[in-house]
Amino acid sequence: MNATTAPQGRRIIWLNVLTVFSAAILIGAEVFGGAFAAGWAFANWLHLDGYAVHILQGVFFLCGVAVMVRFILNARRVEPFTEG
Repeated sequence: MNATTAPQGRRIIWLNVLTVFSAAILIGAEVFGGAFAAGWAFANWLHLDGYAVHILQGVFFLCGVAVMVRFILNARRVEPFTEG
């Protein structure tokens, strides 16, 4: 008789998920607030008006998205979301 066990699915570790997303909210507020402030500051420093301010804010916002993606990926390595 060949006994096999049913494969067990991965279990979500909710404490780790909550920890990473809580940190992401806090860090995201700082990153995106800084991105918008940096766009405004650089536009004023370069004496730009109109849409240039929004374009610079968009560029810094995209940099902030990249920072947050890297943060989540690195945090998942330290605090894995699943086990099993």
